[in-house]
Amino acid sequence: MKTVLHTSDTRGYADHGWLKSYHTFSFANYHDPERMHFGVLRVLNDDEVAPGRGFRTHPHSNMEIISIPLEGDLEHKDGMGNTTIINEGDIQVMSAGTGIYHSEFNKSKDRSVKFLQIWVIPNRKDVTPQYDQISIRDMQRNNTFYQILSPNKDDEGVWIHQDAWFHIGDFDKDTSDTYTLKKKGNGVYIFVLDGQVSVNGQELNSRDGFGIWDIDQIQFKSLSVGRVLLMEIPMQRGIV
Repeated sequence: MKTVLHTSDTRGYADHGWLKSYHTFSFANYHDPERMHFGVLRVLNDDEVAPGRGFRTHPHSNMEIISIPLEGDLEHKDGMGNTTIINEGDIQVMSAGTGIYHSEFNKSKDRSVKFLQIWVIPNRKDVTPQYDQISIRDMQRNNTFYQILSPNKDDEGVWIHQDAWFHIGDFDKDTSDTYTLKKKGNGVYIFVLDGQVSVNGQELNSRDGFGIWDIDQIQFKSLSVGRVLLMEIPMQRGIV
């Protein structure tokens, strides 16, 4: 078993006024050669967008981009003709592939939007761009991890071009769960959204990140009421 711990206070931070962003991995002006990625997990940004502000239209290519709103709602527009509202309780995915343009905007006049922006390196280059967005409220189950993303179009949650599985867990205090990895050679990155938890004996607090690999199962215990994002991903860097 191998592990890496990224406590919340060691993340990069950028304050642009309208955008406050914590970076688990190197991003934009934050660069740490020891924190470039975890396997194919390239970006994990914890963003807060001020009322009436947002990301202007900009391009991406050959990246799987996942957004998970935690508080508030974002308006999404892209060059594929999609105009949607990403609500708290949704998950959005874009396969940038050969190239897309998009924008995200907080239309609220008095409420900030908080969301996770996650980039995963794909296993195929130059795919046709695609977009998907679903509500995960109906999937929610207490005190166990429930799947929100996979590599399979017909499986539960959204899908991406990578052998990755994302789960969320909403736990009461003193509850436990066991997660069995789905593919040999994959690792798991745990990001604590709220509360205190223990993963294979490692205690974690809110916004801590913990990577673990060379293992088949993970033992999870909640030390308080809490919420956790679990990301199983290949440890190889992918195609980009």
